[in-house]
Amino acid sequence: MDDVFAKIKETKLVPVVKINDAKDAIPLGKALIAGGLPVAEITFRTDAAEESIRKLAAEVPGLLVGAGTVLTTDQVDRAIQAGARFIVSPGFNPRIVDYCIAKKIPVIPGINSPSQVEMGLERGLTILKFFPAEASGGIQMLKALAGPYVGVKYIPTGGISADNLVEYLKLSCVFACGGSWMVKDELISSGRFDEITRLTAEAVRRVKSAL
Repeated sequence: MDDVFAKIKETKLVPVVKINDAKDAIPLGKALIAGGLPVAEITFRTDAAEESIRKLAAEVPGLLVGAGTVLTTDQVDRAIQAGARFIVSPGFNPRIVDYCIAKKIPVIPGINSPSQVEMGLERGLTILKFFPAEASGGIQMLKALAGPYVGVKYIPTGGISADNLVEYLKLSCVFACGGSWMVKDELISSGRFDEITRLTAEAVRRVKSAL
């Protein structure tokens, strides 16, 4: 579990990926690696998610693969069996969170309120997804949460872009950022993996400039 969070802390950026066809999984994973970002959160928004996770976990060495938009415990099981190393949910579903904790699966539930932060703390979770980040108050909200909840770290996702990435990463309470601008659906489905590598490399450079 610790090595998963260590990897995310090291990269500071988690690409949130929607894959419509599992045949695109391997080239997508290789494009991320080539761009210097060895992590991917594959969202369960399409029927191709499970097979995409399986392919990436088996065939792209060095890539940390997680499952996102996980809404049921069945999806947790399917994702982990396919090779996912961590689970991300858009909101704080106690059933999913407790299920993952019981099975010692790294889980990053979504929060956007003090009450939800406390639900995480009650379960010993100190790394939480802040979603939807921009719509929930963005940087000002994170600064407000950082006051009473010392030690809690956030992965803001939703509205994060190349333009505001550095500003978010400069906050001491931000563990990493989640974003999809470098892995947009249309880039993947049209096979523009060179462009994904270019955008990823640019994002990695921005991350380094913030550190």
